[in-house]
Formats: sequence, C-alpha cells, structure tokens
Amino acid sequence: MKDILDKASRIRLLIFDVDGVLTDGSLFLGDDGQEYKAFNSRDGHGIKMLQKHGVIVGIITGRTSRVVEYRMENLGVTHVYQGKLQKLPAFEEIIAEVGVTPEEVAYVGDDVVDLPVMRRVGLAIAVQDAHPLVLKHSHWQTPSSGGRGAARDVCEMLMEARGVLAQEMDSYL
Repeated sequence: MKDILDKASRIRLLIFDVDGVLTDGSLFLGDDGQEYKAFNSRDGHGIKMLQKHGVIVGIITGRTSRVVEYRMENLGVTHVYQGKLQKLPAFEEIIAEVGVTPEEVAYVGDDVVDLPVMRRVGLAIAVQDAHPLVLKHSHWQTPSSGGRGAARDVCEMLMEARGVLAQEMDSYL
C-alpha cells in the first residue's frame, strides 16, 4: 500500500468514468426516452472534500446525458467530457487544459474502454467490480463497487496520501 500512497501523493487531477464507476452501471430509460441514473451521495461528498484539498476532478464518459451534466454542476466538476467513445483524445485534451503530466493523473475505470487511459496515467484505479482485464491493469482496486462507494474510497485514499484525511474527518466531530 505504501507504493500506492506514494503514487497517490503526486496526483493533481482525478478523472472518473461515469457508468459503472460513479453509478452502478444501470441505465433507466423512460417511455419517453429520458435517461435516469442513480449517484451515491457519499461519493459526491467525497469528491467535494477532495476538491477542497486542491485535487482537480473531471470525467470522461462515452455516453452523453443531461443528468450527468446536472450532477457534475452540483459537485463543482467543470472538466466534463461526454460522448467520448475514444477516451484517449479527451484525456490528452484535459491534461493540456489543466497543465498536468500523465504521472500526476489518477483515472478510475471499470471496463475495457477505460484501458487506453488507465495505461497512461500515474495511478490507474479499478472499481471492485470492474472487468477482469481492467483489474489486471490497475495499480489499485477500490474496496467498494461502482456507484456503491467506490468514488468515496478513491477520494479518501487520495486525501490520506496528501496527509489531510484525518484533519478532514476531524472537522465533522
């Protein structure tokens, strides 16, 4: 774990996939074609806490959904890349925009479409229920499944690596 915390201490940008990472991967479609997704509120609070400690958060997702846009606005996430079936070009764009190197980026994925980016970053993270090939190519796996606390696991691990997790938790006592 020390090696993971060393890698994590250098992270300045955290990028999440959405479906299967920030959600459990379920897609709810109404008769009118409207798409619904369920996000974990504790994951959202973890993202807010991490941003407060200087880590920039973004998403790269293959699907396009207004509900994702609303959720990211609510969390203060401004680096939102939707409809990116090929995620690597979006990754190159976001790191240029933010001004970080690939080694300063953590990426959280769950499926094989995430591998091109995961293989480029300093810290590749797979959610606990990720595809076996994604698990094989990750540096770390979350204790929780996608949409069920995995994002919170990542945020708390990054705060631990930055030495601010205890201080953050103490602020609630």
